[in-house]
Amino acid sequence: MTGPGRRSSTFTRLLRHGFTDPSAAERLLESTELSPVRNDPVLLEALGRTADPDLALHGLVRLLEAQPEVTSRRRLLDTVIAAKPLRDRLLGVLGASAALADHLARHPRDWEALVTYEPRDLHPGVEEFERGLAEATDPVSLRVAYRRCLLSIAARDVCGTTDVAETAAELADLATATLRAALGIACAAAPDDAALCRLAVIAMGKCGGHELNYVSDVDVIFVGEAVEGADEGKALRAATKLASHMMRICSETTVEGSIWPVDANLRPEGRNGPLVRTLSSHLVYYQRWAKTWEFQALLKARPVAGDLALGEAYVAAVEPLVWQAAERENFVADVQKMRRRVVENIPAAEVERELKLGPGGLRDVEFAVQLLQLVHGRADASLRSGTTLDALQALAAGGYVGRADAVQLDQAYRFLRSMEHRIQLYRLRRTHLVPEGEADQRRLGRSLGLRAEPVGELNREWKRHAAVVRRLHEKLFYRPLLDAVAQLPSGEARLSSEAARERLVALGYADPASALRHLEALASGVTRKAAIQRTLLPVLLGWFADSADPDAGLLNFRKVSDALGKTPWYLRLLRDEGAAAENLARVLSAGRLAPDLLMRAPEAVALLGDGDGGGLYPRGRAHLEQEILAAVGRAEGAVQAVTAARGVRRRELFRTAAADIVGSYGTEAQPAEADQGALVDLVGGAVSDLTAATLAGTLRAVVREGWGDTLPTRFAIIGMGRFGGHELGYGSDADVLFVHEPWEGVDEQEAARAANAVVSEVRRLLQIPSADPPLLVDADLRPEGKSGPLVRTLKSYEAYYRRWSLVWESQALLRAEPVAGDEELGRRFVELIDPLRYPEAGLGSDAVREIRRLKARMESERLPRGADPKLHTKLGPGGLSDVEWTVQLLQMRHGSEVPGLRTTRTRGALAAAREAGLLSEEDVATLDEAWVLATRVRNAVMLVRGRAGDTFPSDGRELAAVGRYLGYGPGHVGDMLDDYRRTARRARGVVDELFYGG
Repeated sequence: MTGPGRRSSTFTRLLRHGFTDPSAAERLLESTELSPVRNDPVLLEALGRTADPDLALHGLVRLLEAQPEVTSRRRLLDTVIAAKPLRDRLLGVLGASAALADHLARHPRDWEALVTYEPRDLHPGVEEFERGLAEATDPVSLRVAYRRCLLSIAARDVCGTTDVAETAAELADLATATLRAALGIACAAAPDDAALCRLAVIAMGKCGGHELNYVSDVDVIFVGEAVEGADEGKALRAATKLASHMMRICSETTVEGSIWPVDANLRPEGRNGPLVRTLSSHLVYYQRWAKTWEFQALLKARPVAGDLALGEAYVAAVEPLVWQAAERENFVADVQKMRRRVVENIPAAEVERELKLGPGGLRDVEFAVQLLQLVHGRADASLRSGTTLDALQALAAGGYVGRADAVQLDQAYRFLRSMEHRIQLYRLRRTHLVPEGEADQRRLGRSLGLRAEPVGELNREWKRHAAVVRRLHEKLFYRPLLDAVAQLPSGEARLSSEAARERLVALGYADPASALRHLEALASGVTRKAAIQRTLLPVLLGWFADSADPDAGLLNFRKVSDALGKTPWYLRLLRDEGAAAENLARVLSAGRLAPDLLMRAPEAVALLGDGDGGGLYPRGRAHLEQEILAAVGRAEGAVQAVTAARGVRRRELFRTAAADIVGSYGTEAQPAEADQGALVDLVGGAVSDLTAATLAGTLRAVVREGWGDTLPTRFAIIGMGRFGGHELGYGSDADVLFVHEPWEGVDEQEAARAANAVVSEVRRLLQIPSADPPLLVDADLRPEGKSGPLVRTLKSYEAYYRRWSLVWESQALLRAEPVAGDEELGRRFVELIDPLRYPEAGLGSDAVREIRRLKARMESERLPRGADPKLHTKLGPGGLSDVEWTVQLLQMRHGSEVPGLRTTRTRGALAAAREAGLLSEEDVATLDEAWVLATRVRNAVMLVRGRAGDTFPSDGRELAAVGRYLGYGPGHVGDMLDDYRRTARRARGVVDELFYGG
């Protein structure tokens, strides 16, 4: 007897053998059922080798208690002690699966299924499982027989007799035998229906791929035909009844539980389509309406039950269509988008525990392998396997995947599938979530052979393998493209030039031959530079492919790399700073403007990084003005000074364009900006501030060169139009007015000559042809237009506006804001024009009629010939002009009473009108949405084409690039145009009511 406070030797031994509740285990060992063997060291050691010794012991006691007779109990114990194979199998199952322990307790003689240990028993196939299910005549007996067969599969699995791939194949073979048995039961129940039709059951998904889980939906497709002489309609109805009954036999819950759900949703039209179709009906659907994912699913199609000849005919008929799928437009993008959608649909709380669908999970391996199969399987029949690991091995053997990558993915996939199997085996429940409880993780780790520190080792191994998958699944598609053009060790298989071309075409490259030449130039050789490029390019190629013009992205990357390749920081930046490489890929493949700006000074790549480059957020006006004025101060002469100012402008235009592109596309770390208005405000504010700072620097340079520190007259530049409204786009001119006022004692003629000389020189210097984009300064909104003087004194403006001003000029002044020069003079100019643009009595009816007449005339006369009005962002219905004139009419009518309306900004005035109750929330939202969208389209056109435009491009690739910028995926250009028309149409309805009808 053990003394107080001392533990028994049995207690200590139980701890040493891995029991977590030794006290409970001691009590079980002392039970009547185990009394003959309670001190047998063989039993204790065998229990200690299981995944969960406590669970195994408890299951053994329950099994002994369930034996109907003392003799059968004795026989079981004797066999457990004497026969090591049975002992390992039985205790291994009891320690890994509470569900199978429950089955054995209900069917206490089924343990005998584990006694047989002959060579043919080690790897049973469909025939062996059919024999095991042969006596089942109803759903209940089928479930019992199924669990008995499952018991033997689990025993081989937990004992290591079969590896994870063999276990998955056995589970698929058992599913095949079960489907056949269930269909047999259904046919026996309805012999008349069975006589009318031929019915084939096609396994899909993991069952079709011979890689099933312990508990998984079994995906199927049904094909039916009438027997000779039977009516096709009646035959299909009969086949549908049989198929439905077969599904219920497997899926419904009985006293023995269920087997697994049979899922037919992969059929044409999914749940909305008929359960059973003829072969010809299947083909018509696949040829006309099937989506890319449906061909991907057909990779694993395999006839398993029913009329196998009909099933084989189905597979033979659809196979050519499967291997043509890679030729479909946007094929790669469709497959990758479907993968992203799967991840996005995982509940946030489960993403980190999701073994199958999460990042770095099983689905990543499967998608990557299937993508490569579909691209290269058309020409290489060796790749046409429905089994993931077999296909991966074939891809490596053919050089489509690097051997080292394939080995790492194979190991990771096997480990993750083993985890999935053992998680499901415990309760025989369909789940892919890694358990959170320590006890569950301990059992899981021990079941995988991790005994020293099961929980810690499990999590380390899981994270390591998931990281491998996450790193490789995207690169897998692109890395061999480099190997095809790089110098590889002799004997290393590599992608043929034809296979590389096929892969590039599938990715959307229009000129694969040129793309391969670029890759060769970048990645060939044994230099450190080439080695880094080989590391970067697999990822970059994927990002380029995500754009509308991958060819341009790769070409531009080669140009930048050629220009900066010898600088020590360039490749280091791309390799080491996470955001830099992806940002660069997005910028280089989004259109012409940003790459053109970058090529003129490639060192601006530094702005794309995470570190000291300043980041992509545009700088404020004060910061810009300070930098430009400092550069002007250091320069020798006005030309050099303005060259420096234009250089800053070019760099900052690139920064703004890059921020806009990255914000519109999104990155792996940061999703696309959801607030389109925020992106419009970012661009409008940044470009307007940059233009103002450039003008301020140019003005300082011109005055300093011609007059020293002081001009004979005060001088100010007033921003007009979009410039004054802080709404400039990338291609906008700077609309301005010039105003001056002679200093006291200075001759007015001399002051006028100086002011005109300044205006002329400012405009000339900003337009001198150079590597930097010109800044066109437009003064056509001045009094008398092109016929009037370029610059006037403040008194001259006052006299003109008092005597001659027209209503359109007052409207134009709504956007007037000082942007450079003498601040005091600018302020007084604003005081002068405020009564004109915000008249105290509002607008009279004659003025309102005149504004409406001018607007109608502009719509009819200024729209370019041949342009589609509904897609013209400036002058079309619901476009910029509609919204701005409506807002400006409100400002002139109510600006004197509503201070918030006294703003030069369109969106700000809209918000003020809403707050003042002048416009409804709904009308403001409609007008704002249309104005933002039209502005975004104009910005997109400039980014994509490198020149300004007010309509959507006619070129297909350019139109697709505009769509990508606006958030439309490949193949959705039509949706983009429809959405624009719809948005503009709604806005025009509001404009008709407020502008023309109010």
